[in-house]
Amino acid sequence: MKRIVGLAAGVLALCAIVLADNALLINGAGATFPYPIYSKWFDVYHTKNPNFQFNYQSVGSGAGIKQVTEGTVDFGATDGPMNDDQLKAFQEKRGSAILHFPTVLGADVPTYNIAGVSTALNFTPEALAGIFLGKVTKWNDPAIASANKGVNLPAADIVVVHRSDGSGTTYIWTDYLSKVSEEWKSKVGKGTSVNWPVGLGGKGNEGVTGLVKQTPDSIGYVELIYAVQNNIPYGSVKNSSGNFVKADLASVTAAAAGAAKAMPDDFRVSITDAPGKTAYPISSFTWLLIPQKFQDAGKRDAIKGFLNWMLGEGQNSVETLSYAKLPKEVVEKEKKAIDNIQ
Repeated sequence: MKRIVGLAAGVLALCAIVLADNALLINGAGATFPYPIYSKWFDVYHTKNPNFQFNYQSVGSGAGIKQVTEGTVDFGATDGPMNDDQLKAFQEKRGSAILHFPTVLGADVPTYNIAGVSTALNFTPEALAGIFLGKVTKWNDPAIASANKGVNLPAADIVVVHRSDGSGTTYIWTDYLSKVSEEWKSKVGKGTSVNWPVGLGGKGNEGVTGLVKQTPDSIGYVELIYAVQNNIPYGSVKNSSGNFVKADLASVTAAAAGAAKAMPDDFRVSITDAPGKTAYPISSFTWLLIPQKFQDAGKRDAIKGFLNWMLGEGQNSVETLSYAKLPKEVVEKEKKAIDNIQ
């Protein structure tokens, strides 16, 4: 009897391996900003649906847009919506449109490494723009010190750290700076990649986090979850209502409140520097980029199934990773948009 049971168990294990090997593989690439939640989602979805296996490469939003446009992956991901020229390029190359699907809400945070400073710092828009323009160069500069009375800031040189790769995290950061600083807007502008006036480059949120941790007197910008997971300090930012707000689930959700009701049909929207007393000003949606037409019906159906699951059950797990849930109005609008995938 034991032999029969053992044989049956072996057959079941073999079947599981065969099923895993025969799972339909759906490849995606793009943003590092949502990688922690995407990695979790794809693992959970595969467990529930072993016939489908999602493979996602966290390579940055710029690379994600490029790869989905060239057709080397089945879907892309970005933290900054594709612009009109990029949409046109996709249409010309692939012969169909590409659709944006918001997945979660997150935030960029200013993270720093200053010896002897353990308290959370306050940053004004002027201070952040000045630091990244290379005009505010000392930690005890009045632009920083005036918002942090009682904090013993050193007279040390500020080391700026930014992304070296095409990045949606950079898009969010520079989109914000372009809204709050005319000088930044005219000299640098916004984009997944920009010509940085100063600083060291790190690849991915992981690279920037690592550089900040190992570089004394440095400041960089990373997605909230990376600061939380790596236990590094991050500051509060003065919002459009004049309040210093620290990024958390409530303040990121508050930033999306206005956009939710007026969400455009293509879901491309910016919520940086959003109005509201409790809104964190460097917040953003992040998007999956899904081709409207698929030649492979199996991959099409798998992606549509995942999107429906993500908008439902998937949203229940986002807050444990420091992302904010999508507003209900956006979820309902997206569910209808899934029908546009052919």
